[in-house]
Amino acid sequence: MKDITFGQYFPGASPIHKLDPRFKILLTIALIVGVYTAQNIYGFVLVSLFLAVMIFVSQIRASLIFKSIKPIFFIICFTSVINLFYGKGGAEFDLGFITITERGIYTAVFMALRLIFMVVTASLLTYTTSPISLTGGIERLLSPLKLIRVPVHEIAMMMTIALRFIPTLSEEADKIIMAQKSRGADFESGSIFKRIGALVPILVPLIVSAFRRADELAMSMECRCYNGGDGRTRLHEFKAVTSDYIAVLIIAVFIGAILWTNYFGVITGVRISL
Repeated sequence: MKDITFGQYFPGASPIHKLDPRFKILLTIALIVGVYTAQNIYGFVLVSLFLAVMIFVSQIRASLIFKSIKPIFFIICFTSVINLFYGKGGAEFDLGFITITERGIYTAVFMALRLIFMVVTASLLTYTTSPISLTGGIERLLSPLKLIRVPVHEIAMMMTIALRFIPTLSEEADKIIMAQKSRGADFESGSIFKRIGALVPILVPLIVSAFRRADELAMSMECRCYNGGDGRTRLHEFKAVTSDYIAVLIIAVFIGAILWTNYFGVITGVRISL
């Protein structure tokens, strides 16, 4: 639980911290699309190098990035195992009751890398963008929906609060687990059903704590006369600067390079269809 860092914000003065949140959200989506566009080893090497440079420029410790991957390690492994049996073609490895192909191995590895790259990209967004800026950016991007009476501000606020509460609730769960262990609770031995049942003493106080925090947050917002997005002003208005457009150009060049590696892979026969 204590390794969950997704949703936290780490203040800094890096070029990525200073980007307009609207641009950061759009560029993050574009970067994820670029990651899923890569079709061969050349593209994945390019993505790895690009993300390594992004982490270095953001001045975020690599250990924090690895912590964001650990909570979903089981999902990555499970997805890889599932994809291991779907690839057809190439050399076959007969293990008796199952058959694994060479293409299936490629598919499993590439899918695992894609999930890791996606988590790293999303983590960089939350690590370098404050919750207030993230709320404002989402609201600005969804502002056209106001024409059909969609509560854009409320939706953006709920999304940001939910994202911000992930590390808070994980920390709370870790404290509850430690408290239960100090009272003799055992969460690691016994059958799977026994271990699932042992989670009840954790989930009940965690849910109660979540509702209490939500009530306290609602009360504090009401005390500050919060009434939604109607007529609200901002201390800092978003304004695109030269660095934002440079970032757009860099991402465009990156996606173009990914597409070129796909074409180059087709020519050299390295392309892996997923």
